[in-house]
Amino acid sequence: MKPSIEKISIIGAGALGAAYGSLLYEADPACVCFIAAGPRHEKLRHGVVVNGKRYPIAVVSPEEAAPADLLIVAVKHYHLDQAIVEMKNAVGPATTVLSVMNGIDSEERIGAVYGMDKVVYGLTLGIDAVREGSRVRYENQGRIFFGEAKNPGMTDRIRLIHELFDRAGIAHVIPPDMIRSLWFKYMVNVGVNQVSAVLGADYGALRSSAEARELMDAAMREVIAIAHRMNVELDEKDIGEWYRVLEGLHAEGKTSMLQDVEAGRKTEVDMLAGTVIELGKRFGVPTPVNGRLFDELKRIEASSGAKA
Repeated sequence: MKPSIEKISIIGAGALGAAYGSLLYEADPACVCFIAAGPRHEKLRHGVVVNGKRYPIAVVSPEEAAPADLLIVAVKHYHLDQAIVEMKNAVGPATTVLSVMNGIDSEERIGAVYGMDKVVYGLTLGIDAVREGSRVRYENQGRIFFGEAKNPGMTDRIRLIHELFDRAGIAHVIPPDMIRSLWFKYMVNVGVNQVSAVLGADYGALRSSAEARELMDAAMREVIAIAHRMNVELDEKDIGEWYRVLEGLHAEGKTSMLQDVEAGRKTEVDMLAGTVIELGKRFGVPTPVNGRLFDELKRIEASSGAKA
């Protein structure tokens, strides 16, 4: 194993990909590149603008990609199948793949193709990045949570990512139980992303609206009930923990799903409410709140002609 991570490829240059790409570029302009095809490749050739500064991060096509030490996957859920194909040349014998996507299954889907031995678990929490075209701005970086499924200590590959993030100033946490952390983030997204998109509410409105909080709580409780059936320990204290995170987010910041709705883009409702509904049926857990959110978000998508 290499003594340090020197080559990082990122697939997905939205808010998260651009934000983390800019931090890695600041640490070492030669260490990071984006992988993109077609029109996205052409667009990224002009760089990304993060917090008002342009970063001319290198961009390569899937065919030009070379094996990376670390491959960060930051695409939308509905683009993952395409990304799995496009990342092929970036995955070599010594590559570690880190997904920072929403949801609870991206690691398994990547691992099914490239092997779970290539994959570490990851998520982001607390970043308030807003993307407008190729421009991204954020005030709170939040943190990347990553690790093996269980982390009683650091394995070699986790230590190398930890050292890389330290060098790049990327805030991060290595929790003892990454599966529980993934479900916590999933619970949060089911509540905040969907409710913010349906109500058109930024973080400030979510904090002040009793209607929003009631709807978020109800949607998240359905996830907690399913998690219990899957032997994942979530409870009411985790809802309280989410509200502590919400207090630290910029009042005018917006969830990724609200940004998608406002831009007329396809949302991740199938991965959020859709998965809750499917798991609810499998485990006999009623999911009426997520059912209503699913129907409303599908209506919003249809009325706007949303496209991926």
